[in-house]
Amino acid sequence: MSLLAILATSLHVSQSALQLNAQDEQNRLDACLERIQNQPSEAYEDSLAWLMAGNRPKARHCNAMALISMGRVREGATRLEALANAPDPIALNQRIHYMTQAGNAWLSANYPEAAITAFSTALRLQSSDPFIYVDRAAAYFTIGNWALGLNDLDAALSLAPDLTDARALRARAYLKTEALESAKADIDQLLIVAPENIEFLLLRGEINETLRIRDTRD
Repeated sequence: MSLLAILATSLHVSQSALQLNAQDEQNRLDACLERIQNQPSEAYEDSLAWLMAGNRPKARHCNAMALISMGRVREGATRLEALANAPDPIALNQRIHYMTQAGNAWLSANYPEAAITAFSTALRLQSSDPFIYVDRAAAYFTIGNWALGLNDLDAALSLAPDLTDARALRARAYLKTEALESAKADIDQLLIVAPENIEFLLLRGEINETLRIRDTRD
């Protein structure tokens, strides 16, 4: 066999080994995330053993998510942010995913400012993801910044007009800020799509009652 043929064969074997290793890593992460649902402490212990074996990105992801599920949210969210910014060869979409997960962890633990920072970082990496705009809007609303939250929902709906979660959240924000005609326009649009949705029907009732009180007062 020629030297060129030997090198080509060696390269093929190396690439196959890398692909197999990557699949093994993904399978192990999937198993970790599934175990976190019911056994977060055991998943955390597994993640420590995995980290000792190489400290690879998916091991760190498993570890961070286990910490969050155990209630150690600040530690887990901080590790997700570090992973998103790590020098490892991590794909851009994965970095965005880690940062968005960090933002949602911060928000769930009532750290809205930290959540806004994480979501803003994710949007700098990918400005065309409507779901991240919705997440950041929820964080803005938590601190009472209705204007910036509404701006984010406008951005989300410009990217995905059929995103019902964004429209429902915007309708509720309009109601909160007494932009009642805008709230009614959004809820009417939602009920065209889902006329029997209980949440939307209740929200329409709130909007109509607020309109009635306003008109009576005027």
